[in-house]
Amino acid sequence: MTEIVKTKVLVLGGGPGGYVAAIRAGQLGLDTVLVEADRLGGTCLVRGCIPSKALIHAAGHYATMAEAATAPRLGISLAAPPSLDFAATIGWKDGVVDRLNGGVAALLKRAKVRVIAGHGRFSDAKTCHVATAEGGEVTVQAEHVVLATGSEPIELPFLPFGGKVISSTEALSLAEVPKRLAIVGAGYIGLELGIAYRKLGAEVTVVEAADRILPLYDAKLVEPVRRWLAKHGVALHLSARATGQGRDGLLVETAEGEAIELPADKILVTVGRRPVTRGWGLEEMAVAMDGPFVAVDDRCATATRNVWAIGDLVGEPMLAHKASAQGAMVAEIIAGRKRRFDPRAVPAVCFTEPEIVSVGLGPDAPGTITGVFPFAANGRALSMEAGDEGGFVRVVALEAGHRIVGVQAVGLHVSELSATFAQAIETGAVLEDIEGIIHAHPTLGEAFHEAALKAMGHAIHG
Repeated sequence: MTEIVKTKVLVLGGGPGGYVAAIRAGQLGLDTVLVEADRLGGTCLVRGCIPSKALIHAAGHYATMAEAATAPRLGISLAAPPSLDFAATIGWKDGVVDRLNGGVAALLKRAKVRVIAGHGRFSDAKTCHVATAEGGEVTVQAEHVVLATGSEPIELPFLPFGGKVISSTEALSLAEVPKRLAIVGAGYIGLELGIAYRKLGAEVTVVEAADRILPLYDAKLVEPVRRWLAKHGVALHLSARATGQGRDGLLVETAEGEAIELPADKILVTVGRRPVTRGWGLEEMAVAMDGPFVAVDDRCATATRNVWAIGDLVGEPMLAHKASAQGAMVAEIIAGRKRRFDPRAVPAVCFTEPEIVSVGLGPDAPGTITGVFPFAANGRALSMEAGDEGGFVRVVALEAGHRIVGVQAVGLHVSELSATFAQAIETGAVLEDIEGIIHAHPTLGEAFHEAALKAMGHAIHG
């Protein structure tokens, strides 16, 4: 027998956009139902951001100990190389995911959101039929629908997923560290995972069609990462094209047009992600499309009344924090508040070695001035061995008026400065504002202060 549920708000998808939308709607007193076929938290929590950062963290610890066994540093040495129980590492990573997954469930319960576990499919814009995990069916009829179905890895037709060809999802749950890992795509996902597995002992090779790694970032920002890859023996094949799977590994056409085979136990394909638009009845909802994405206005409203779409489903940047911001906004709009999505900047972070942060406009933006301060002159960076890797903070400001319109940084732990950078841009700060703020010493944040001073022509330490 089919259960009929009528609700004010129906959210399809329990990722960082969907569950935030549902929690905020519940907080605002709206009767809300969330439908999720997989685990709460979505790609970011279960198969992406969180587990990858946990693996990166563990890999860093292992690499530090392995180095201490062969080349003592800071007076610290190990008599023998460390051993790695990779199953235990993956178990710890899974424990982090489980803890956060349980936390999301608790937050939804506290907000009085009903969660229906199952696969939902729309028969019209406001009616969703859910095949539940228990084998039953629930039909949800809603006044408002929030689509938050997220994205999935892009599969290459000549390298279909399966066997030794894996996506980032499988790369986070391998049974053992592959001896040889070939990666197709030198974007942030491929390099984050490639660096982690190199630290864990894998031989890593990266194939990229562009002429450099991380092609969406400027060359100076990427250079410290390139240097780390070269120093640690990660082979790069740039301006090259993967063509298929061979007997022993990955088939590649090099920049010179030579056909070669790269030996590999696993082939990780990270050439991008696409919105999940199939399998849940999008075609029944009469929404307009913008290429592969659902078209929305600055309130995340679709062409169909009271149907909203957020996150990866509506386009770039395909980032969890963008989805969360849109989810909370849509819930408030449904509750009667006036909101629109018009951020001045959305921060992007690469958890590579070293880390990269980019917010707002780059140094080539017209009518701007820049200030760059190296971590080689920052006491905190030097005190944790992060001053000699080429890291820096760069501030981009309008020449007229000095309003800050962009900040970029590369270096150890710079991801933790991303909120400070974004806040400066969102609040309309000018260089003189940063100059007047007393920054704690010794911290990495002082480099932001010095970069602002440098842009004005009077850095103290550089």
